[in-house]
Amino acid sequence: MVAWGSNSRMSAQKKDAAHEELLSVLQTAKNRLEYLTPNDWVLIVDRAKRTTFKRDDVLIHAGKQNKTVYLLVKGNARVESTGKALIAKLEPGEVCGEMAFLENGVASASVISSGDLQVCAIEWSVLHDLFELYPHLGSRFYRSLAVNLSRRMRELIAARSTAKVSI
Repeated sequence: MVAWGSNSRMSAQKKDAAHEELLSVLQTAKNRLEYLTPNDWVLIVDRAKRTTFKRDDVLIHAGKQNKTVYLLVKGNARVESTGKALIAKLEPGEVCGEMAFLENGVASASVISSGDLQVCAIEWSVLHDLFELYPHLGSRFYRSLAVNLSRRMRELIAARSTAKVSI
């Protein structure tokens, strides 16, 4: 895992362009946090730590306390059960670490980079501070997580139904 962006010698113009590209990815992805406003995204991204992972690096370990929510920026990751069964594939704009965040518990699955991966990592304490300052941001964030989790559940149910039919 390598931090990127914070100690960079990029010009202000390049930083602004990179920031805009990052916001664009997070705001337009298929499974994004869709109820967040552009201002919400700026608040979150400005407080997030930009980090990179190499292929097969583990972002989140199943069964361990994880105090970070990750927003994928570039690259893909896979979600695996403790038995290494593939649960989901994550693409840019998607979030992981949200279940442990919601439950204030341990991770239910591992998240592993499928190749070079760039993320915005935001600590739970930072999110909680933001929600205290901007309560409506909190409600939009939680609603977005709920919709994403519902969507994922429906996709898993559909995949299982299809698999049973083909047996």
